[in-house]
Amino acid sequence: MYQDDFLQRKLDERIAGQSLRSLRFSQDMIDFCSNDYLGIAKQHLLKSAFNPELSSGSTGSRLLAGHYPLIQETEEEIAAFHDAPAAIMYNSGYDANLGLLSAVPQKGDTIFYDQLSHASIRDGIRLSFAQAYSFLHNDLTDLRKKLQQATGTIFIVTESVFSMDGDICPLQELVALSKEYHAHLIIDEAHATGVIGNRGEGLVQHLKLHKEVFARVHTFGKACGCHGAVVLGSERVRTYLINFSRSLIYSTALPEHAVAMIRESYRLFPEMHAERKYLHELIDIFQQKKLRYEKLISFTPIQGIVAPGNQAVKELAGVLQQQGFDIRPILYPTVPAGKERLRIVLHAYNTHKQLFDLLAFLT
Repeated sequence: MYQDDFLQRKLDERIAGQSLRSLRFSQDMIDFCSNDYLGIAKQHLLKSAFNPELSSGSTGSRLLAGHYPLIQETEEEIAAFHDAPAAIMYNSGYDANLGLLSAVPQKGDTIFYDQLSHASIRDGIRLSFAQAYSFLHNDLTDLRKKLQQATGTIFIVTESVFSMDGDICPLQELVALSKEYHAHLIIDEAHATGVIGNRGEGLVQHLKLHKEVFARVHTFGKACGCHGAVVLGSERVRTYLINFSRSLIYSTALPEHAVAMIRESYRLFPEMHAERKYLHELIDIFQQKKLRYEKLISFTPIQGIVAPGNQAVKELAGVLQQQGFDIRPILYPTVPAGKERLRIVLHAYNTHKQLFDLLAFLT
């Protein structure tokens, strides 16, 4: 047996902190866990995109054998939908944030990012040569104070909808601040795509601020029900990323069948008005209900119930799972210590009865 016992120390730390992760199946429980907000994946709504004549492998990166008409046509359609000059597709939202943030900011530049930003944003920033500072979550006063010390080209990075709290960034104020300090705003729209806006266009476009933002990242693994991501920006941004974004240059491109599903999703979710309306009805019910736990304020499908302590929140999740609800605990260090929570996700396919039954256990 290979001697890899040097790994055990870090695993023991996780065990001691009640934070060791493991993989598990959903086991046919009621889904209050996945990011399939509109039910596109669960209800197999992209079946029409399957075509046996489409390639199951792209055979190379976009700069080699992996560029083909369907992927460029789909990028053009997505750019048009989001009213952006250009789009470039990545294999995942993680790859998109990594590729964008590691490539664009340069040595001598300054990045400010919300302290609750996703790990992919943090990792992309870490790989850049720019200096970077976090600012307190959605705190414009703290951001302004730090902007006054910035050097070089300035970037502000945040999410439109935060993946663990479900709250929304103060976008209009961020745009005003970015203009005041000549900063470039980058917005991750992963959890807004398909959900926010009349057609699911995302927060930036919904507020008609997309002309004021340097780059937007939309991912397809949540409400779109498939996989991949796109960076929206100018034609210059697209050309720059093709030349300097390592997660694009050195990755095999998405195959045709995956891109066909993305294209089909973008033709489907904009018209899912009834699903978005019903989803917001469930959100209102959840927010209005008084619970015996601290409830985070959220007007998105992501709802948080705080149960401090890794062990405590795991036990609460276990009780709910025994009742048939697929709800997972979010542990420290994924969230700050003392803010461990149940991340409850509402979907357009959750019934009123399912929601009321869940709320009864939390009341």
